[in-house]
Amino acid sequence: MRTTTRLGVATAAFAATAIALTGCAAGSAGGTGTTAATSSTASGPAIDLSGACPATVVVQTDWNPEGEHGHLYQMLGPDPTIDASGKTVTGDLYANGKSTGVKLEIRAGGPAIGYTKVASQMYQDKDITLGYMSTDEQVQFSGNLPTTAVFAENDESPMSIMWDPKTYPKVDSIKSLGKALEKDGGVVRYFNGAAYMTYLQQSGILPKKVLDGSYDGTPAKFVSAGGKDAQQGFATAEPYIYQNQVAAWGKKVDYALVSSTGWNPYPEAMSVRTGDLSKLEPCLKKLVPVMQQADVDYLKSPGATNDLITKLVQQYNNGWTYDSKVGAFAAKQMVKLGLAKDTDGYIGSMDEQRMQDFIEKATPVFAGTGDVKSGLKPSDLYTNEFLDKSIGLGS
Repeated sequence: MRTTTRLGVATAAFAATAIALTGCAAGSAGGTGTTAATSSTASGPAIDLSGACPATVVVQTDWNPEGEHGHLYQMLGPDPTIDASGKTVTGDLYANGKSTGVKLEIRAGGPAIGYTKVASQMYQDKDITLGYMSTDEQVQFSGNLPTTAVFAENDESPMSIMWDPKTYPKVDSIKSLGKALEKDGGVVRYFNGAAYMTYLQQSGILPKKVLDGSYDGTPAKFVSAGGKDAQQGFATAEPYIYQNQVAAWGKKVDYALVSSTGWNPYPEAMSVRTGDLSKLEPCLKKLVPVMQQADVDYLKSPGATNDLITKLVQQYNNGWTYDSKVGAFAAKQMVKLGLAKDTDGYIGSMDEQRMQDFIEKATPVFAGTGDVKSGLKPSDLYTNEFLDKSIGLGS
């Protein structure tokens, strides 16, 4: 599960008000096919994953389908099968516009799995090949549920804190926002239990008196506060949604990335159970470059994949609202803000020193709440060995 839930899971009563987000039409409840194809149509040599990889590569995501997951849905070939009741989609795994000889099954997370943590889900169901793991959760569960990240499709998290620029015109950072809120009696509303908020408080970036863990995923309290309060959000969604789809607000918001404060985990990195790394090595050598290229292809031309994501959201029909316009905004923001970038001249790599710095920040945050491995080191959490250094946004 995402460490902080996304906007859009509103109650039926709230969804009926003018504040509700633009809804998506309900789809069927059974297994359904779709003729929508993703944009995995780039030409290139055929890649054969059969034999090296499982017959069906199963990926457990941490939330409902959205633009940040675009690289995954980009790999689905034409006519994938949607299981609306199971919240999964399965199709041929494509690379360079051709089938790789194996299937790809993408499972929604969050409400689809009862908000179970992805690490727990991966260890409960050994059919899962890879799962979305952010570095903070990797650290938190490194003792009993160890995972190893093999590809970071985004370099930074879109998690942000947003505020009304008219109310706070001089605010230019999360720290200055905290001072302004403390002076004016406002709060930062967030999902209770968020690890990053514990860090922001412990490090003195946000005073305890401005923290309010009552955020419920709807715009109601932010709108009713009239700009006095700030709120957690995602830089890839809320700035567009609040300006264009929340009728009761209908104007710009300012925001700052949480990563700018020093809490900078790799978000939703493709990860395997650490004990399975050696067994999966032949597969990962071939599959990880395919994921890299799919990420690049999605960010350069996200339209068709966003249409598929929208169709999935409609058919899963679990209260999550998302459409292709938000997906288009997300893809642009990921590149514009440097959330997705070629950090070492290629996409998907992770940095040892950054991992070490994060371990040092995160360990005290999770003291007594998680299962942090004693003597945890960066090599316990990731490897760059399967990445193709020739694949990047600049290539």
